[in-house]
Amino acid sequence: MAAKVVLLACLLLAPVSSMEVSMRSSLTFDAEAAKTTPVNKVVNLLKDMLKTMEKEGKEDQEIYDKMACWCITNKKEKTASVAKGTARVADLTTSIEGYTALSSRLNTENKALIKEVGKDQEALDKSAALRAKQMKTFSKEEAALLESIFSMKSALSALRNPTAKSFLQVPDESGLADTVQTAMLSHGELLQGVLSASERDAVTSFIQDSNSAGAKSSGPSDEIIGILSQMRETFESNLAKSQGQEKTNQKAYEDLKTAKEGEISSGQEQSDTKTQLLADTNEKNAQAKEDLTDTKKALDTDKKFVKMLNEKCKQNDTDWDVRQKDRAAEMEACNKALAVLTSDAAHDLLGKTLGFMQMERSMHSSRRTAASKFLTQAADKLKNPRLATLAVSMRLDVFAKVKKSIDDMINSQLKTKAEEEKLKDFCVDEFNKNDMQKEAADDKKKKDSSKKQDVTAQIVELKADVATLKKDIATMQKEMKRGGEDREKENKEFQMVVADQRATQKLLKSALNVLKGMYAKKALVQESADQAPPPQVSGKNKKSSSGGGVVAMLQQIIWDAKAMEAEAISSEADAQKAYESFVKDTNESVDKKTRAVTNKSATKSKAEGDLVEVTTAKKKDVASLDLIAMARLELHKTCDFVVKNFDVRQSSFDTEVDALKQAKAILSGAKFNAFLQHA
Repeated sequence: MAAKVVLLACLLLAPVSSMEVSMRSSLTFDAEAAKTTPVNKVVNLLKDMLKTMEKEGKEDQEIYDKMACWCITNKKEKTASVAKGTARVADLTTSIEGYTALSSRLNTENKALIKEVGKDQEALDKSAALRAKQMKTFSKEEAALLESIFSMKSALSALRNPTAKSFLQVPDESGLADTVQTAMLSHGELLQGVLSASERDAVTSFIQDSNSAGAKSSGPSDEIIGILSQMRETFESNLAKSQGQEKTNQKAYEDLKTAKEGEISSGQEQSDTKTQLLADTNEKNAQAKEDLTDTKKALDTDKKFVKMLNEKCKQNDTDWDVRQKDRAAEMEACNKALAVLTSDAAHDLLGKTLGFMQMERSMHSSRRTAASKFLTQAADKLKNPRLATLAVSMRLDVFAKVKKSIDDMINSQLKTKAEEEKLKDFCVDEFNKNDMQKEAADDKKKKDSSKKQDVTAQIVELKADVATLKKDIATMQKEMKRGGEDREKENKEFQMVVADQRATQKLLKSALNVLKGMYAKKALVQESADQAPPPQVSGKNKKSSSGGGVVAMLQQIIWDAKAMEAEAISSEADAQKAYESFVKDTNESVDKKTRAVTNKSATKSKAEGDLVEVTTAKKKDVASLDLIAMARLELHKTCDFVVKNFDVRQSSFDTEVDALKQAKAILSGAKFNAFLQHA
């Protein structure tokens, strides 16, 4: 454009021939002609060019401002995102290191706790087994001593008061001898250091004399009574000692059990706490690792976008500077040309040029004048500076040069028109594609956002379900453990009850056997002792006689002991059955809930993987929308001017080409009036 302006100025200010000067001197200045001189047209042309460049500069400024605003906004956001991502990576790396160290420590501590609990449980089991053995030995020894003490008491009573045998139901001398002999045999070791050899011989003689067939008793000696009393006292002393030792052993066992159970409970609670903490730590560690991977990916994407953004925005600034410089240079050239054409020297020269133009009209052919006039009118109508420039050149140049200029301009206009048509089609197509891409990206972003919300809600629900299931499992395991402890206590109580009832029966049977010898009707007593218990026993059924009442009372107590033993055995069987059913049901429920925990944990892991994928997809959606928006800005920058002014520019191209063709036709000999009528 600047070159064209300089060319026009040079043509207008070129020196004229001597003949033209001489002819110009004979002409006068015409003011009206001065208004339509080529110089004025060039001035108007330059002014129009300046206005066009100013308009284009404003439009270019608007596009640049939008692009600059987009660059600043996105650069600020993405730079902040990169800084945030970098800090997040550092934090996650530190967290992962901490979780890994904590997991290792908890794992080691938990193994040590489990091992210690196992040792405590083993010690408790051994202590329980030893205690059971002690109780069994004591129960057997106690029953034997009680039986012997009762037998010694009965024998001493019979020996000291022979006349009361019929009332006390004690055995005769042979029965007493059997009782003493049984006691000697049962507690031989116990009596080893108590009876002297002479005393043992005396007892042996008593037993032999009492068992001799047809031997008549001369009555018990004081020595035998003393020996039996000493035996009874020994048995009672040993029983008291055994009972005292049993109490000491029981207290020691209970103290040990309490201590070990406390240690086991404490160790188990600590192990459970550490196990849960270990699981939570491992879960947090896994989540932190996933977050680190996702954050690194997002950070890499943001860094690439920032790099691309910097390059694009830098290139935009460079292009802007180039366009500004080019536009400033072009406007400066136009302003200089205007200054030259509107200076005082130019006005002086203008008067001379008018005369020259009058003489020139007589020298140029009517065809050039007509064609120039036609183009001038077309330039005024179209506001086209290029046609005005050509009209001026047509007045100054020869035909061949003018026609070549016309052909060049026609070809240039047709080429520019075709290029703008292609550009418009390209722009429309690209805008449509961009709209579809944005619509698809927006739709995908909405779907990914909705999916992320659904997956997040699912993960929260699954976490709550897993926590509830784990809590239920822990509660059931505690209840089962407590049930086992209660069952163990009940069984021990059952064992004690059965042992007590059986010892009672044995003791009472021994007493009953002693009393049998006091009755004359031994067969009747024996029959009464062996028969089954009556269906109902009450105070009304008791015999009124003293002897029969004692026997019946002892027999009733034996039956009651047997009934209590049977009831205890039945209750124990029912309790054991109920406990086994409880354990079975609880284990089945624990297994079911454990499977549910495994399934829900697997579902949660899959959902967490889906969350990672949808989060990554959502970030890609945002990046895709950014790229689509950036592409649209580029399209606006390239296409807005052409699309907005396409119809006007296309019509202007057609009109300008028609005017050029008509001007060329006029130069070739066509009639100007015909074109005017046609126009």
